[in-house]
Parts: sequence; structure tokens; C-alpha cells
Amino acid sequence: MKDGGERRKAREISLQILFQREFTPEMTVHSSLEYFQNYISATKDSWDYANILLTGVDKQRDEIDRLIRESSHNWKIERISPVDLCILRQSLFEMVFSSQSIPYKVVIDEAIELAKKYGSTESAPFINGILDSVRKKTLRD
Repeated sequence: MKDGGERRKAREISLQILFQREFTPEMTVHSSLEYFQNYISATKDSWDYANILLTGVDKQRDEIDRLIRESSHNWKIERISPVDLCILRQSLFEMVFSSQSIPYKVVIDEAIELAKKYGSTESAPFINGILDSVRKKTLRD
């Protein structure tokens, strides 16, 4: 991965695919990636990192959702908007489970930017709160 721009693009691709898969869960990660490659221009590095994110979220989804449930006081996971939920899942995979060494501050900042771009006006503070809560419980500064 050469720069943050390629990872940001990968995160956007991954978010779009995660969102699509909320409504078409029968699609595999591989078939979703192939489909989106026909419509989104990105470098090989971006596609490769998007694949890492998507595969990781798939493998760790139960544990990621447990972290969301534990940190989203007064919000059932079923009530979280699909966009916010996808951003949270992707970010928590990256922050807690990924073998890549990405500082949690970068992950949270990127999640907030995605929330501002794709979510509602309440998305960024909500996502920031959940991610910060998980960080405090699971990571050291």
C-alpha cells in the first residue's frame, strides 16, 4: 500500500460492498468484488486492501457485532442504520482484528470521514462514540 489515498479508496469500496451485501447477503465477497470492479476505478492495491477488509469483516462478524452491542448503549444493533453499521464493522475489523498495523486514531478518523460522506448528520458522532468506547475497552494508547 503506497499511501493513505489508496487505503481511503479501499475503505470506500469496502463500505459500498458491505452495504450492498446487507441487502443481497447471498453474494459472496468474491462475486461482489468482481461486480464492483466493473464500475469503480481503483488501483490494484486499493482492491487488494478492500478484499482484506471484506474478508476480515466476514470472518470476524460475530465478534465485531458483539463489540458493537456492548458499546452501543440504548441502541439495538438492528436499529443502527445500515451505512453506520457497515462503517462500524469495517472500522472495528481494522482497529481490533486486522494484522495490519494501523493506528486506531487513523481508523477512527477514516470512519468519521466515511460517516460524513455517506451517513446522516448524526452518523459521525455516533460512530466516533462507539469506536472510542471499543478502543478504551480493548486497546491501549
